[in-house]
Amino acid sequence: MAAERVHRTVHETEVAAPAGVVYGMIADAVQWPLYFPPNVHVERLEFDGVHERLRMWATANDRIKSWTSRRVLDAAARRIEFRQEIPAAPLSAMTGTWIVEPLGTDRSRLTLLHDFSVEGDRAQDVEWVERATDTNSRAELANLAKLGEHWGKLDELVMSFEDRVDVDAPPELVYAFLERAEEWPELLPHVSRLRLTEELPGVQVMSMDTLTADGAEHTTESVRVCFPAAGRIFYKQTRTPALMSAHTGVWTVTGGAYGSTVTSRHAVVLREEAVTRVLGPDADLAAARRYVREALGRNSTATMTYAKRHAESALAR
Repeated sequence: MAAERVHRTVHETEVAAPAGVVYGMIADAVQWPLYFPPNVHVERLEFDGVHERLRMWATANDRIKSWTSRRVLDAAARRIEFRQEIPAAPLSAMTGTWIVEPLGTDRSRLTLLHDFSVEGDRAQDVEWVERATDTNSRAELANLAKLGEHWGKLDELVMSFEDRVDVDAPPELVYAFLERAEEWPELLPHVSRLRLTEELPGVQVMSMDTLTADGAEHTTESVRVCFPAAGRIFYKQTRTPALMSAHTGVWTVTGGAYGSTVTSRHAVVLREEAVTRVLGPDADLAAARRYVREALGRNSTATMTYAKRHAESALAR
C-alpha cells in the first residue's frame, strides 16, 4: 500500500510585540481558549518544562473536534513542535511547528506550519482539513496579532475572578442542575431562552438569551465541555457581549455526602475600543472591569443560588 501523501500549510503574521511576549502566549496552551477564537478548552495532562501532553477541544468548520497532542517547547529558540497523538478524523497524522522570530525589540514574525495526512488521501477529506486548518490558523494569528498591539496593557485587558456558594446537599445534585442547562429558562429568571445540542457526549453547544439588571437582553453562544466525574464544566463563549472579545469559565462542584461548594470562575479579555461606546464617553478600562465583574458575577451567583435551592429542596423530598 502506498504511503499517504503529506500536505503542508504555512501561515505567518507580524506581531507588534517582543518575541518573548509572543512566544509566552504560544507556550501557555492552557490559556488558548482565551486568546484563540477556535479553541474551546485545553487540559494539560503532562508537563516537565519541555515536553508537554495536551487534550484539546476546538471548532473546525463549525464542528467541535477533540484530540490529544504532544509538544516540545524550545524557549531559547522560541520554537514549539507539536504532534497530534490521537488525531481527530479524518486525519491520520498531524504535526507542526510554531516559530517566533524577532524583527527588532518590539516586533516579531510568527510562523505556523502544519503537515498532515488523511486516511486514503481522499480529495474531499483533504479539502476539509485544508479549509479547517486555514480558517483556524488565520483566526489564531490574527487575534494574536491584535492582542500583541496591546501587549503593554494585557494586565488591564485580561481579568479573572470567581464566586462561590456553599450548599447543604451532595455535589451530584448541584452538578446535575448545572449540566442540565436546557431546563434553565424554567428555573432561572435571568435566562429567557436557551437552546442546547449535544452531538458528542459531554460536549454541549448552547445559545442563550439573558436579561441584565437594567432589563436589556443579551444573546450569547457557548460551547461547554462536561466532566461529571470531576464535577467540572468548562465553557467558552463563541458569541460574546460587546465589551468582551473573549470569555471563558468553569463551574466546579466539590464536597461530600453532607455538603458541597459550587464555584464559578470567569476569565475575560476586554474589548478596549467598545468601552466608551457601551459605558459612555468618560468610561475607562477600570470602569469596564468593574462593570464586567459585577454583571458576570451577578448572573453566575444567581445561577449558583438557584442550584443550591434546587439541590437542597431535592434532598428534603
